[in-house]
Amino acid sequence: MTPTASGTRVRAVHRGQWLTWATLGYNSLEGLLSVGAGLFAGSVALIGFGVDSFIEVTASLAAIWRLRFDADQDRRAIVERRALRIIGLCFLALAVYIAVNATRSLIGHAVPNESLLGIGIAAVSLVVMPLLARAKRNVAKTIASRAIRAEARQTDICMYLSAILLGGLGLNALFGWWWADPIAALAMVPLIAREGREALSGRAGCDDCVEGGAA
Repeated sequence: MTPTASGTRVRAVHRGQWLTWATLGYNSLEGLLSVGAGLFAGSVALIGFGVDSFIEVTASLAAIWRLRFDADQDRRAIVERRALRIIGLCFLALAVYIAVNATRSLIGHAVPNESLLGIGIAAVSLVVMPLLARAKRNVAKTIASRAIRAEARQTDICMYLSAILLGGLGLNALFGWWWADPIAALAMVPLIAREGREALSGRAGCDDCVEGGAA
């Protein structure tokens, strides 16, 4: 690796660490507010969104761990695989949690109250998450890390969940469609579970990563 390439990689790692810490901080606040608002309103989708935020915190910690060892070429590959598995397990844990609780809500006819705070949280995340995800994908491309690419993908999924959540909460607030909330939650499950399986199998997408830097 040339000095120029090495310097580019170091800068990308530092940028990745900053972005991941920013994601961790945002998701911690988002999780606390979402779970609190969800419990108050009785919203399964909102609680699930909050739990997703805490699971994303775990994924971010795994990504930070991966970046910490980027300079250690002997350990990089091992840390890469383990971080990818941790992130995969985070995806699957979220899918199971949402599936069980949303199904229980539908069967029990649990009617959520309106949650303006939940709508606000979803709207803000719909703006913030795409920006973080795009920046982290650029880092993943530079250092050819499937683990960082998977963590960026989880940030992408947070954006999708925000859109689904916003739709479910909005329909309930505007039209009283209580079932929109658990249906919105269940709509999250297939996408999340697929990403989890791919991460566990090591197939998490990194098609645009540069050659020569893969862990």
